[in-house]
Amino acid sequence: MIFYFSCTGNTRWAAHKIAEATGDTLIDIAAELRKADEEDATDKERTFSYTLPTDESLAFCFPVHGWRPPLAVRNFIRRLRISKTTDNYCYAVCTAGDTVGEAMDIFEADLAAVGIKTDSCISLLMPESYVGLPFMDVDKAEAERRKKTEADRRLQDFIADIKCHKAGIRDITVGRWPRINSRLIGEAFTKWIIGDRPFRVDAKKCIKCGKCAAVCPVGDISFVKGCTPQWKRNGKCLSCFACYHHCPTRAIEYGGRTKGKGQYYYEKNEKR
Repeated sequence: MIFYFSCTGNTRWAAHKIAEATGDTLIDIAAELRKADEEDATDKERTFSYTLPTDESLAFCFPVHGWRPPLAVRNFIRRLRISKTTDNYCYAVCTAGDTVGEAMDIFEADLAAVGIKTDSCISLLMPESYVGLPFMDVDKAEAERRKKTEADRRLQDFIADIKCHKAGIRDITVGRWPRINSRLIGEAFTKWIIGDRPFRVDAKKCIKCGKCAAVCPVGDISFVKGCTPQWKRNGKCLSCFACYHHCPTRAIEYGGRTKGKGQYYYEKNEKR
């Protein structure tokens, strides 16, 4: 059983790659959260309960946001309940455009709080998609290709390890000052940077296709056919930029911070 959360496709690629090799069930965390909201948006303590089949591994794949797991992922894990039939093997994979700091430590602490312990974990360096700060942009084409190639190699090696339930693997690119990045800067990122208020739509460029609303992993965008999209301003936005990156006409900007910057999602340049 592979739980995954993805915004611009990097983590979805990794989760699907693992599922293809192992035959394990894929569960989209974003879809589970949206389904719960549709059924009862007022129930903030609803649990997500699953029974893990005999001999099937338990896996978690998530992106790193500000050297931390995304808020939506942490919220899901807090309410996760797993019924095991055996002592199932458990592992985690996180993806990031650079270092991950203590993101995996934070994630494992969240898992421990609901009685789950990982046996092995890795991080994958993937193409950059965060463009919300002045000095940050997507990777150049060559860097993007290089990262994807290396990530594929590392993931294939890890898949071989998880298929034989190898424990004790901890191949994490924490980087310099991991505690400062995850605990101090990450806390500031969560409190003051994440949010949908800077997002704007250029009505002259918008073709009202609704793609931005369709790809938002937390359902934060309202779209009515024939109208420009509107952000809900409901506190759920992750500033993941899936809406910005998938817009076919570059009609979406994040204030002035994305002017002249590139777009990226995993499948965007696969054919070139």
